[in-house]
Parts: sequence; structure tokens; C-alpha cells
Amino acid sequence: MKTLGYYNGKIGEIDELSIPMNDRVHWFGDGVYDAGPCRHYHIFAIDEHIDRFFNSAALMDIKMPVTKAELKDLLTELVKKLDDGDQFVYYQVTRGGYDNRLHTFDETIPANLWVMLTPAKASDGKAPIHCITEPDTRFYHCNVKTLNLLPSVMAAQHAKRAGCTETILYRKNMGNRVTECAHSNCHIIQDGKLFTAPTDELILPGIARAHLIRMCKKLGYGVSETPYDLDTLRKADEILVTSSSKLCMHCDELDGEKVGGKAPEMLEDLRSHLIEEFLEATE
Repeated sequence: MKTLGYYNGKIGEIDELSIPMNDRVHWFGDGVYDAGPCRHYHIFAIDEHIDRFFNSAALMDIKMPVTKAELKDLLTELVKKLDDGDQFVYYQVTRGGYDNRLHTFDETIPANLWVMLTPAKASDGKAPIHCITEPDTRFYHCNVKTLNLLPSVMAAQHAKRAGCTETILYRKNMGNRVTECAHSNCHIIQDGKLFTAPTDELILPGIARAHLIRMCKKLGYGVSETPYDLDTLRKADEILVTSSSKLCMHCDELDGEKVGGKAPEMLEDLRSHLIEEFLEATE
């Protein structure tokens, strides 16, 4: 198969599957998701992603239709059906379907399970990226990987229009506190240490973020999970952007101005070790 779609046990090419109109995703975006890279048919950090997936569902009172072990077994088997072993593995649950469009829901109905597999290569992070900034106007459930992504969609589109890769978001009503990106986490290197926003309700606790923090500690670099503002971001020695499929990117241009480039040794030390960890785990 070139691609794979899965919906409640039905399997086919993604463009061949259809979703019932009474799935609440159509009405409310009512669901949560997770995703990550697969290399040589090995899904990277699968247990961490599934743990986060189940936590997102629990925070939204969504009744999972499978156990963690069952989902892991299912994903492990599904990736083998594609012709290409390097894939982007995406999965979501949406709250069970109903006959009527009601905002309230029956907590006893199991969720609908979706899986979508497409060929994709993970980034090695060598090439720098350009970013823009804009106010973070999202809600206060950023720690949940919810399907309600319209603010992130618009922020990502603004970056695309500007010829950039990402939009770094900040909260104007909180002293221009930097939160995260449209679809990534954001961090800075300053004076030989990593600074990253704390995992409160304003950011998603990224799997790549957790791997970055662990790698810093393994290599002897200090880590501070404390808020920092937009001015600190602009003056940082390096700006890092991480996501599950782009484990360690760095920004060299922000809002059209050159940034970073002051700690290339630490940056490369982290990037190379993170990529090495990924390659070894998916060999």
C-alpha cells in the first residue's frame, strides 16, 4: 500500500475511506490525536506517544476503545502494510457518534479510532529555518493534543506566506511570554544552558522536547524549565524548534532579522546526539 487509512477496524488507502457524518469530529472537532515518525518500520518513541495520547483523551473525558498495549500492537502491525518503511504515523480518537447534534455527550460510548499512515522522512535538522512571531490567541487547553487546531492552522499559514517554516507564539497579556510554535515546541540556548517553557496549560508537553531535555542532562548541559519573554528569545545564543518528526531544528532568522549563531558547538552536540538516538532506536 502507498498510504493507509484505518477507521474502527476498516482499512484502505486514505482516499478510499469515508467517515460517518455523525462522527462528532465534523461538528465540534471533538477528539485528540498524536503522531510521530517511523523509520525502517520501527515507530520512534511509541510508548511515550501513546502515553501522551491516552493522557489527552483522559483530560477530555474520552473513553478509549482500546488499551495502550492493543494500540501499540495495532500500530506496529499497520506500519508493515506500507511499501515504504519510513512513514509519518498519525492517530486520533473522536468522541462516539450520535444521531443528533448535541453539545453534551454520553460518557459510556467508546471513541472512534482513526489511523493514517503516509510515507515521510524525518528531518536531520542540519539546515537552519526561518521563523516569525505573533501573539498566541489560542485557548487554555494547549497541553491537550486536541483536534481544535484552527489557531495553529492560521499561524502556520502566516509563516508560509512569509516564506518561513514556523511561527513562534507569545502571550501579550503575560508580558510577551513565549509559549511554543504553531506545531512545534520552542527553546533557547543561553550561556551554555537550555531554557524551555514549563509544561503548564499553555504548551504541549512535546515528546521531542522531553528527549531534548534528557539529552542535555546526559551531555552535562543545564536545563531550566522557566518562562522567558520575546526580547529574551530575540537575544538568545540559539533558538531551537523541536517536534516529533523534526527532532532538533534551529532558527537563524526571526521576523526578518538574523538571530542565533552564538553557540554552534552546543547546538551541533545536541542535534547530532538526538539524531543518533533516533537512528539507533529505529534501525
